[in-house]
Amino acid sequence: MHSSPDATFDDAVAGQVKWFDAAKGFGFVLADGGGPDILLHANVLRNFGRGSVSEGARVKLLTQETGRGLQATEVISIEALPECETPTDSSHADLPDVSDVPLVAARVKWFDKSKGFGFANAFGQPEDVFVHVEVLRRFGFSELQPGEAVAVKIVDGPRGKMAAEIRTWDQA
Repeated sequence: MHSSPDATFDDAVAGQVKWFDAAKGFGFVLADGGGPDILLHANVLRNFGRGSVSEGARVKLLTQETGRGLQATEVISIEALPECETPTDSSHADLPDVSDVPLVAARVKWFDKSKGFGFANAFGQPEDVFVHVEVLRRFGFSELQPGEAVAVKIVDGPRGKMAAEIRTWDQA
């Protein structure tokens, strides 16, 4: 499939993220219909408003064939893992119900994937907001980059403000 001015989202390839490494700047997607792995470059992901995507996340892409194989040219959608779609189910009973909490715009202060956490700053709020890697995974992220813009639902945690939900910037 080729991305071209006349390409439509009906021509998109659906698949699952095999792996993505933000530090390396790329990862691969396995197409539902089989075939070779699809290269997903960080720039294509950033054009969609994301700095990372979690392993196993469902994606819809426009692609093109290159001399090095199939590459994603545009991300159309990203869905979190199925078990992550209902953060209030019994496997996530430790999280409060955030259905009435508004999404607010925030910017990532720092995030350390190896430590499994980081902090963000919500616009207009002085306190740091704790961000745990498990919250990221529930909503289809694998990590965050310093300065990345996101939307978060903030709750009071045992040690201060914490993110209970995280989404792409355009959802704030």
